[in-house]
Amino acid sequence: MVGPESIEWDRKLKSLFDEVDDYLEDLFGSLYPLHPNRMKRGETANKEMDGLINIGASFSPGYGTEYGRGYVIDLHLSTLFKVDNVVKKNIEDCAIDKIKELLPKYFTNRILEVKKDGSVYKIVGDLSLNTR
Repeated sequence: MVGPESIEWDRKLKSLFDEVDDYLEDLFGSLYPLHPNRMKRGETANKEMDGLINIGASFSPGYGTEYGRGYVIDLHLSTLFKVDNVVKKNIEDCAIDKIKELLPKYFTNRILEVKKDGSVYKIVGDLSLNTR
């Protein structure tokens, strides 16, 4: 059973990543042609399902990692074209900077950080579901 605190946490996280998606689409959305099976930006009800960029996060218990549990940030470009490594790094850097900027807006009164944990970026810190 999923409690209301968990539902609210997921809603905030989704809203944060929707804002990051819009930001990245504005900056980079026209760099590459879309994958043939991908809808154009704004053609679906879910930002994860359209446009060049798909960004979100999934929870990881973090066993054996430096920072432990957290939300692993997933960033994908939906194109069949080879994306230059410099471009990938630029998009990733912009995404991480924007997430860091937005975390306090969506998760007030919490200490959350974005950390590089091995080869991935992760949101770590106060992940409690306490009502605040």
